[in-house]
Amino acid sequence: MKTTGFLIILLATVYFSYAQSKQEKNLTFLHTSGQDMLNESGEKIFLKGVGLGNWLLPEGYMWKFGGLGDRPRKIEKVVEDLIGKEKATHFWKTYRQNFITEADIKRIAELGYNSVRPALNARLFLTEGENPEYVEEGFKLMDSLVSWCKKYKVYVIIDMHGAPGGQTGANIDDSPNDIPELFIDKKYEEQLINLWVEIARKYKDEPTVAAYDLLNEPLPKATGAAEKHKHLLVPLYKRVTAEIRKVDTKHMITLEGFDWSNDWSVFDKPFDSNVFYQFHYYCWARPDNLNNIDEYLIKRKELNTPIWVGEMGEKGNAIHWASSQYLEANNIGFSLWPWKKMDTQNTPYSIKKPENWDLISEYTRKGPKPDSALAEKALNDFLENIKLANCDYFEDVTNAIFNRIPGIIEAENYGHEGYNRSYFVLDTLNKSEFYRKDEPVKIKLDSKDKDQFWSEQSVELQKTEWVVYNFESLESREYQLALRASTKTKPSKIIIIVNGKKYHFTINNKDLDIVNTGTFNLMKGKNKVQILVKSNTLKLDWLKFE
Repeated sequence: MKTTGFLIILLATVYFSYAQSKQEKNLTFLHTSGQDMLNESGEKIFLKGVGLGNWLLPEGYMWKFGGLGDRPRKIEKVVEDLIGKEKATHFWKTYRQNFITEADIKRIAELGYNSVRPALNARLFLTEGENPEYVEEGFKLMDSLVSWCKKYKVYVIIDMHGAPGGQTGANIDDSPNDIPELFIDKKYEEQLINLWVEIARKYKDEPTVAAYDLLNEPLPKATGAAEKHKHLLVPLYKRVTAEIRKVDTKHMITLEGFDWSNDWSVFDKPFDSNVFYQFHYYCWARPDNLNNIDEYLIKRKELNTPIWVGEMGEKGNAIHWASSQYLEANNIGFSLWPWKKMDTQNTPYSIKKPENWDLISEYTRKGPKPDSALAEKALNDFLENIKLANCDYFEDVTNAIFNRIPGIIEAENYGHEGYNRSYFVLDTLNKSEFYRKDEPVKIKLDSKDKDQFWSEQSVELQKTEWVVYNFESLESREYQLALRASTKTKPSKIIIIVNGKKYHFTINNKDLDIVNTGTFNLMKGKNKVQILVKSNTLKLDWLKFE
């Protein structure tokens, strides 16, 4: 009898511990605390996620479309022109059901991302016209997304990508008339407020929702929209926030600057106690250049709030690795844009382009209208191709985002801890001509083609100079390390220091070539490799662990 009683107590204790452990793993509300985001246990949360672009707001460039299909309402017209209204209605319902599913969220979590930023088109949640009504489909889709994210412990940042009337006056927000009517006609402001209040009322008690992103990339400068309307941006933010707070006091709110999110000159001090500021980080320069973020770091100190990058990416793995490494080194979370798009190699997943898709694409560039049966077949194939199971996965993209191996570490992506910690060079006065222009490590441009989407660059090191690379491994195991490197005239002796252990090696080739240096044991988690030049000059293009 005593034994039975002991077993009951033991089983109860085990169950209680399991239940408590499971409960602790559930997501809790996030809040800002100085320059950090914390959960309800006071633990710092670093939001590192992906943008769910092209799902609830289709973007023409992701469909390979031209000007006649550059935004949702125009893409919808193209589809209806090709297959008729009834079939088009079925197409869009199926499209939204297939593009992001539970399988996508499960995979996002498996890969290590902890958040998603769904881009909303207000038109999918609120009808246009004089007496707008809420659209059930949009809210059902968001409910499904939140439930999946809750299941797989992924936070949701709800992004108003296309506001009523449009906040940019461009294709990016589904603008009907290419002007930011949100800031011109008061009825759109009221619609925006009502929609946000409805969203906040729906999710006010849901900790899986991390934050409300009130407006995506408002008021670009190039169109004149910023000059005309930027003075209205903060007052609008204040009003929307005040109305949200009447029904929801728990969720963080994130505010974007004008001119595609990146001009913060209108922000002086936070008007809410649970707010953080957002910019978007696209390194579009050719040749590649890692954009400086000092202005945002200065503003963060002034505002004393977290700052976050709501979009980054759309380039190659060198910039992916560099961007995430640079931002994380400066305590800035980020979201890769986007999770998947058609026929690409720089997103985690790529959608296969259907047969004859180019004919539809040409139609959006004022080309001939394709045969309806052919177009219908291509569109139906597209509905199948967008399912995650039918997409192509690029491990190298996710590994670059997480600074993870196996994969290539470009030589110019040494660490961000500064002189004598991430690098040592003899000449600290002259800065690099390329890439990291505020640092003295010599980065050489190896490709001269300015039309390349990304460029080839290498690091040049003299005797006694060194660079350090920080990265992660998902497991403890042996890796083969190869360098693409060269020496100038005489052989260059180097020391490869792997997690503190030294290995001597000699580079003999005078032209850049792949050199296998041997097998190294690496730890699960964080690792560090230092390349130290002991004689002559080393040119280093990349390191590759596999």
